Amino acid sequence: MTDTDTLTGDPVVLGVVGGGQLGRMLAEAASPLGVEVLVLDPTPDCPAAAVARDQIVADFDDRDGVLELAERADVVTVEIELADPDLLAEVRAETDTPVHPDPESIRTTRDKLVEASSLADAGVPVPAFRSVDDESDLRDAVDDLGAPLMLKARRGGYDGRGNEVIESVAEAESAFGDLSGLVAEELIDFERELSVMGVRGADGIDAYPVVENVHEAEILRETIAPARAGDEVRERAAAVAREVLGALDGRGVFGIELFETGDGDVLVNEIAPRPHNSGHYTIEAAPTSQFEQHARATLGLPLGATALRGDAAMVNILGDVAEAGPVELAGVHDALARPGVHLHWYGKREARPLRKMGHLTATTADGVADPLAAARDARDDLTFE
Repeated sequence: MTDTDTLTGDPVVLGVVGGGQLGRMLAEAASPLGVEVLVLDPTPDCPAAAVARDQIVADFDDRDGVLELAERADVVTVEIELADPDLLAEVRAETDTPVHPDPESIRTTRDKLVEASSLADAGVPVPAFRSVDDESDLRDAVDDLGAPLMLKARRGGYDGRGNEVIESVAEAESAFGDLSGLVAEELIDFERELSVMGVRGADGIDAYPVVENVHEAEILRETIAPARAGDEVRERAAAVAREVLGALDGRGVFGIELFETGDGDVLVNEIAPRPHNSGHYTIEAAPTSQFEQHARATLGLPLGATALRGDAAMVNILGDVAEAGPVELAGVHDALARPGVHLHWYGKREARPLRKMGHLTATTADGVADPLAAARDARDDLTFE
């Protein structure tokens, strides 16, 4: 199917590095296209395994495992930033299996310093930043950027992990220990956190509408679509997102996180080279979900429509537990009894504090007058026992 218009009796196979909830929803969306998903994940019976064609149990940087994935797939993509871009490039050369997004884009976005530098070099607006590898660098950053500032691990951080607001060297050492491999950013006094799900396809680029995100303790709690920002801000955010897409290579969906500043400017916070939590609302609220779109884009198929069918809201279901333990979610009947509310459960067997276990959406396209209130009410019905 890739880059052609032919379907045969043999399924097209999309290989995915990562088998979490994103891989699960990608497999659900790819199936109607005649596409089967093969995932690689170190956790046996990972969330995606329930709906994927098969799972290769291996670490994300396991060469033999990634090589097997490429040999069995028509195209390889990622659903987690822990994928090794050097290994993906090596396996692509050895097997001739396309990798999307391009490993170079994955390399750029997995390192926050490289990402910020690349965007700044391309003229894309980002917060002021400095590389930090020792105490002297950190003191210089505080002098240049002010305190408090945001200190981030260059690699491995997601869902707020590896990000700390600090005011002193002592606080940084307490949070990170070793001060090498960090990037310091000016702390933005933002009006809103925004995001855009951008798409690079074989037939060009596109983007979903600008949405608003609500975080607490660095974890995404809610997404409101469209964003409750003014027209000028939304237009600027959409333009910045397209600038970001122009600075990247390869095909797929990219989660582009943004800040709306108090004076109406828009700055890029971070980029995810994959579908993103803030794009889950598209499953119900757009003609083509971000997951179907990612399958279309990576396989070279025409992109689907991105306009909203109606206003929408998404709320995450987080592990509301004091400590890790087996999952037992109560209140499902009451949540599903609410008209127009959709539940997405990720099939994780263990609940942990603030772990993403599922999400709820509601949209005016289904006759819901206030999607955010409806989704919140359904979330309040649910409890972890």
